[in-house]
Amino acid sequence: MKILMIEDDPKISSFVKIGLESQNCMVDIAYDSTIGERLALRGKYNVIILDVIIPGISGLDLCKKIRNNSILTPILILTSLDSVEDKLAGFDCGADDYLVKPFSFQELSARVKALDRRNRESMVNPVLKVLDLELDSLARTVKRDGKKINLTATEFKILELLLSNKGKVFERIHIAEKIWGYSFNSGTNVIDVHINSLRKKIDKDFPQKLIHTKKGFGYILSEEEQS
Repeated sequence: MKILMIEDDPKISSFVKIGLESQNCMVDIAYDSTIGERLALRGKYNVIILDVIIPGISGLDLCKKIRNNSILTPILILTSLDSVEDKLAGFDCGADDYLVKPFSFQELSARVKALDRRNRESMVNPVLKVLDLELDSLARTVKRDGKKINLTATEFKILELLLSNKGKVFERIHIAEKIWGYSFNSGTNVIDVHINSLRKKIDKDFPQKLIHTKKGFGYILSEEEQS
């Protein structure tokens, strides 16, 4: 596995590099956003580990630039910023995971491996379809009845989760755990806001609704109406 770490703290970057290389990973280090962007845009990494506060532009802005250049490499944000707002901002920029400093190397390693595994699995079955709704995990596109639908990074991940588990009911807390990880702790209203936005984009202009609420349980993507 080849990993890019964009981190300006030499102690942290050295600690992570030594640990990952002991697990047969190859690790490149960038100490600022300029070099980090140059390396990231080559698209030759399995995972990118990205700090938020780095010389140059912020890690969040760099994450946006990487995604705007159609680089789909999984991104793990590693930062001391730990508020709910910070985490949501990270995911909305296109990050795939978020780990707060101080951290254990074992958890970091596990998350890196999970991101790589999830990414390889999406490459095997990149296109998910239900009726006229189609999601391409590689191209990061969503279409319904052939019409392209623009989603935020978080909306895309929630829809991908529901589509890949068609017919399965997800409680709000389980959606949060799947999208943001077990360390993410927020009110359930956050999920409701994203689901409502998804419904407006996915279902509003179409007679057959796909995203449903199963009262007392949670949300489900199904061709059938729920009670």
